[in-house]
Amino acid sequence: MARLYFSQKNIFALIIIFALSLIIFSIPSIIGKQINPAMLFSAFLMITIYIVLSFELLHRTSLALIGALAIVVTGIFFEIVHPVEALDVIIELIDFNTIGLLLGMMIIVAIIGETGIFNWVGLKATRLSKGNLWKLMLILCSFTAITSMFVDNVTIILLMVPVTISICRALDISPIPFILGQTLSSNIGGAATLIGDPPNIIIGSAANIDFNAFIIHMGPASLVTFIVGLFLIKIIFRNDLQGTINISNKFKSVDEESLIRDKTLLLKSLGVLFGVIFLFSVHGLLHLQVSIIALGGAAVLLTISRSHVEKILQEVDWSTLIFFAGLFVVVGVAEKSGLIESLAVITLGITGGDPWVTIHSIVWLSALASAFVDNIPFTTTMVPIIENLNLNVNIEQAFSIFQYSPLWWALAIGADLGGNGTLIGSSAGVVAAGISLKYGNKISFLKWFKVGFPFMLITVATGSLVLTTMILFM
Repeated sequence: MARLYFSQKNIFALIIIFALSLIIFSIPSIIGKQINPAMLFSAFLMITIYIVLSFELLHRTSLALIGALAIVVTGIFFEIVHPVEALDVIIELIDFNTIGLLLGMMIIVAIIGETGIFNWVGLKATRLSKGNLWKLMLILCSFTAITSMFVDNVTIILLMVPVTISICRALDISPIPFILGQTLSSNIGGAATLIGDPPNIIIGSAANIDFNAFIIHMGPASLVTFIVGLFLIKIIFRNDLQGTINISNKFKSVDEESLIRDKTLLLKSLGVLFGVIFLFSVHGLLHLQVSIIALGGAAVLLTISRSHVEKILQEVDWSTLIFFAGLFVVVGVAEKSGLIESLAVITLGITGGDPWVTIHSIVWLSALASAFVDNIPFTTTMVPIIENLNLNVNIEQAFSIFQYSPLWWALAIGADLGGNGTLIGSSAGVVAAGISLKYGNKISFLKWFKVGFPFMLITVATGSLVLTTMILFM
């Protein structure tokens, strides 16, 4: 049955790709206008990548690499990229500031994880809840959301989901509501800061937005949205969170202090982490890229902790970093073909260049698209489109009083919160579902959709309302 299912899924994806390719290559004849073939082929490749990614027909890292290869070859064939300069172009297109920031934070968190602090947090949360399942959900979601503000939420989910599953096994309850609640909360918490969610890292790097500006503009929207989200979680999982479980005998023999395997390493790690976060907050004054700070913190911690370097590097999610690099190349070459500029023109045609219509269009386009396409590739594609939209006379005049165009915040709200809509909408969701399945708890696409999509619609509406209010009164 599994083989038949995947076969049907492959065929369905191929039919969609074939149908869309016919439409794409028929556009010149439909509009009666000649279009650059490089642009058409770039559009075909990007749509193919997104469809294959959405249907999970190929591992996303393999897909990003083969997609980068295909679009570079296309660029060379249509003379967008000179063969001799191909490697230089690829290096230029990859945003090493984003990749360096992620790499540095992954190393720091991997070392912190070695101390056992996350197991300690899990036990502490259980004891604080006194067996009340709603209180346990509230504590776990709040901890995940807060830590996701200062550490990439994918990494937090990677560390917290196994702890949550262990707690739920000990309590003899289903971990799925708690995994869903934490993942939804992590995407909301991660939206608050520059380093909390991968889309924010991409946006901040492209628009040169500093850490403080990001949290000032996105923090209030994230806070209000998180409060609303907690009420939604309580309503959605009301049947799973009823009652209180007697935990006195279940964890009586476990000593909290014994869970911290290395207190000295924990103190060193937290010291470096807080130092890195402080430097993030003043990096605009220091004129340092956030990647330099993160990598510097990782280097210092690796040195003073005397950690087993090879073991720590094995904990780094190299697959995600390579995925980022491939996507940057795909979108960069597509931009050189003129495709991104054309998409910006189409967007302006739809909104009429009205600044407020454009803001809300970006919020909801980003949210709905990010629900069905991983928000990382979507954000990477949208960045140059936003850059083009900001050049429009009406939009530029309307937002000239702001240091940063509100269109960037609209993209962040939509991409970050929209990722909660489906299982494949955010990297945190994909990671959470993968770990859950590894431990024998399958979260199907439909199960996530029933919870995540209505949750996404309400939280995006909330975030959009707060954002609009802030723009009006700033």
